[in-house]
Amino acid sequence: MTKNTEKETNYTALVEAILLMESEAIDEDKIASIAELPKETIISALEKLSEKYASAESGIELSRAGGGIMLSAKREHWEKLKDRYGKKNAGKISRAAMETLAIVAYSQPVTRAEIEKIRGVSADNMIRLLLEKDFIKEAGKKDIPGRPTLYGTTKEFLKQFHLNSISELPKLGESDIDKFELEGEKY
Repeated sequence: MTKNTEKETNYTALVEAILLMESEAIDEDKIASIAELPKETIISALEKLSEKYASAESGIELSRAGGGIMLSAKREHWEKLKDRYGKKNAGKISRAAMETLAIVAYSQPVTRAEIEKIRGVSADNMIRLLLEKDFIKEAGKKDIPGRPTLYGTTKEFLKQFHLNSISELPKLGESDIDKFELEGEKY
């Protein structure tokens, strides 16, 4: 092994160790800061790790969530592992909470009244539950009389649903878009 290849292997191993030690997704800039290495070296190391984990012999993968990178079990193994290793009750939310979360995700920023108009029922308890689970957050105030609170999704929402950004949400079909329509406005 040449000296340069040896250094690259050490850098890759260091980046792998950092990802293992971090409990949350972390971006390339933060990894570079911790490792005290240039961002280009980090990107190269991440590419090497991605290739390494692509093997069928590996049970882990690099996954992107909330704008960061983390080590996680490969998706094909997660079904068998989630009961033991998943966050307690993280995936267990009621249908009503999931409907409310979908409205926030696809319509954000959205007010409580707008959520209730789409769902047809009170959303107070569902909003409180989703705030507690850190799936949604207050995203400002709407510039209308009464200045109601606007809600949007969080990095925890992205992480929980294995999304890097909100743009990765599945596209709504024509029949689904109608469900998110309010007074002629499509969300």
